[in-house]
Amino acid sequence: AAVDSSGTCIFTTFALSGEDIAPMVDAACEGDWSVERFVEVGERIWNMERQYNIAAGFTGADDTLPERLLKDAAKSGSAEGSVNRLDEMLPEYYQLRGWDESGVPKQDTLSRLGL
Repeated sequence: AAVDSSGTCIFTTFALSGEDIAPMVDAACEGDWSVERFVEVGERIWNMERQYNIAAGFTGADDTLPERLLKDAAKSGSAEGSVNRLDEMLPEYYQLRGWDESGVPKQDTLSRLGL
């Protein structure tokens, strides 16, 4: 989210990391744009977007993939024979984001981010 907000093309992140982008943002914008601040701003944006989507009526049930990706095994490549285990991955993702089991940002996450 911070990369998008910085005006940097998302495709550059295949070659550039936050350690590369934060100094560029720091050179162009006021304030101290350390990597840590850049990451925190991205997290703040991500949580604000999530809150907006919740207010618009979206729920954790909307956090899904097309049925084909959930049921059909990959036909080739390193994932051949595998299907996405979204039901196993989503709870861990929510936990890492600081959200509850239904995908709503927890109050302590919002407080930590000043939201």
